[in-house]
Amino acid sequence: MSLLDLAAQALGGANSSGGNTAAIGAVMNLVNGFPGGVGGLIGAFEKSGLGGVASSWVGSGPNQPISPQQVQSGLGSQAVQDVATKLGVSPDVAGGIVAQLLPHVIDHLTPNGQVPAAGSNILEMGESILKGLMK
Repeated sequence: MSLLDLAAQALGGANSSGGNTAAIGAVMNLVNGFPGGVGGLIGAFEKSGLGGVASSWVGSGPNQPISPQQVQSGLGSQAVQDVATKLGVSPDVAGGIVAQLLPHVIDHLTPNGQVPAAGSNILEMGESILKGLMK
């Protein structure tokens, strides 16, 4: 399933690719702005006891799911609120969107099981992914 399909699913089946792109963009901004990038984000989940879940997104096996409550526990309520503000939705809805998309975004950003170095331009990488999906 592509990231755009997942975004549509997370947004309740919305057909608008603009809405899908906005959801993916908000999650990409979350990852890009997280201290330490992908590695920092994985570390935050490790500190909250969810390291195995987050590591599954980087590895080559199936991505383990995460709940909106676990997203908030791992990343903090402010991160979820920031996504909610960008998308114009409630924090509860934003938590669900992040829970649906984050495992797939991290999976796409780590295609060879390698976490990008801190300071890598995650948004540029994500833009490349989106362009490939929209063809």
